[in-house]
Amino acid sequence: MAAADERRQAVLRAIVADYIASQEPVGSKALVERHKLGVSSATIRNDMAVLEQQGYISQTHASSGRIPTEAGYRAFVDALNDVKPLSQVERHAILEFLESGVDMEDVLRRSVQLLAQLTNQAAMVQLPTLSVSRVKHCEVVSLSPTRLLLVLITDTGRVDQRNVDLAAPIGDDGVRLVRDLLNDVLVGKTMQDASDSLRSLTTRAMDNVQDAVERASEVLISTLVETAPDRLIVAGSANLTAGGSLQSVIDALEHQVVVLKLLAGAQELEHISVRIGSENENEELSRASIVTTAYGPGDEALGGLGVVGPTHMDYPGTMQKVATVARYISRILRGE
Repeated sequence: MAAADERRQAVLRAIVADYIASQEPVGSKALVERHKLGVSSATIRNDMAVLEQQGYISQTHASSGRIPTEAGYRAFVDALNDVKPLSQVERHAILEFLESGVDMEDVLRRSVQLLAQLTNQAAMVQLPTLSVSRVKHCEVVSLSPTRLLLVLITDTGRVDQRNVDLAAPIGDDGVRLVRDLLNDVLVGKTMQDASDSLRSLTTRAMDNVQDAVERASEVLISTLVETAPDRLIVAGSANLTAGGSLQSVIDALEHQVVVLKLLAGAQELEHISVRIGSENENEELSRASIVTTAYGPGDEALGGLGVVGPTHMDYPGTMQKVATVARYISRILRGE
């Protein structure tokens, strides 16, 4: 690479870094003074003119400094070779906070609260999906003689509850029998894998619980297999209200389908994905940048984790914090 090209890359990095820090247009004189680039202001102005022609920076008016474009931010992010780890004190504080969670959902709730605080952005996490988590236990509780409560617990700590209305009363012995039959076909399997067994379960049920087993199976299949609901936890949306420029992003966060689709693409552990502005398919997110990754105890991702903020976000710091929190979630899932 020619020396002039290397210098222009350094100038672009400096412009992005300064604009992220101040949100003010950056001039050539300030760059020379702050970054010790070893050349004159005139040379820097020439470099800025080339960078502007290439579409990496823009000028708001003739006498102003320059601000990064989406292409400039993308070049800046792509040039980040490594995401430096947090300090030992910071890592210990994060891990201690997350380990205090009482169950998996609490750990994930803490993770987004923590990310929102650390980055001053909005953070979101997808709870483990039923397509990859396996059933650990299905508890059956009698709410009344003709109503049951099904409590499905997975190996990732996810808990789903469903009510089942019965055609006829059922006693305690019947409740226990329904519980045993359901657990026999559910435990150790994903809901999708167990769906065929659930559909045929009534053929194994005694007459006195056949209706209850059939209705319970139908509820589980219709709500947890066929609709496959995913759940999302969001924290820090208020961080996006400064200046009101990201109201459309807040609206998008309230429509969870949009964000769940986004996080569903974060399926590679230890990989940080950054989408900037118009790189986001959804128009409501076209003025934001989104940093995502995946978490999971082994080689398979259980869900996505991410941060949403303005395009002038602190990319190195945000990527660093998202990666660290995801790594610690994975450690906790592994029981380390």
